[in-house]
Amino acid sequence: MAVRRKPMSEINVVPYIDVMLVLLVIFMATAPLFTQGVEVDLPQAPSEPLPDDDNDPLVVSVKRDGAIFLNIGIRRDDEKGRRVTIFSLEDQATRVIGARPTVPVYVRADREIEYGEVVKVMTVLQKAGAESVGLITDPPDLSG
Repeated sequence: MAVRRKPMSEINVVPYIDVMLVLLVIFMATAPLFTQGVEVDLPQAPSEPLPDDDNDPLVVSVKRDGAIFLNIGIRRDDEKGRRVTIFSLEDQATRVIGARPTVPVYVRADREIEYGEVVKVMTVLQKAGAESVGLITDPPDLSG
């Protein structure tokens, strides 16, 4: 005689929880690898952190090889910035500053870049209408 089984109406969710925990660990391990913007070796200097109320500041990054990148927003992870020349920087910065006159303007320059190159970028930004230009640095390493 065959035994009839009653249909099971419950779903076993344990395997789904296991998969979700593995995915969570993978995402937590890879999240620090997704850095924003252009890779720049910033100089270290004691300074105050940027205010949280800055909504999408205008950031100009200058790499060690002199390449210039224009980006609106420090905290955007999906945007690396747009590469510009020193000649087109003024035109593009003028458009951004003209549309948003109170936009904060910052320069991220590699520590190995010549001082004159940073001054050129700051001069172009001031010609474009920036009232003040801030410099972004890394905090000093006090552990050593």
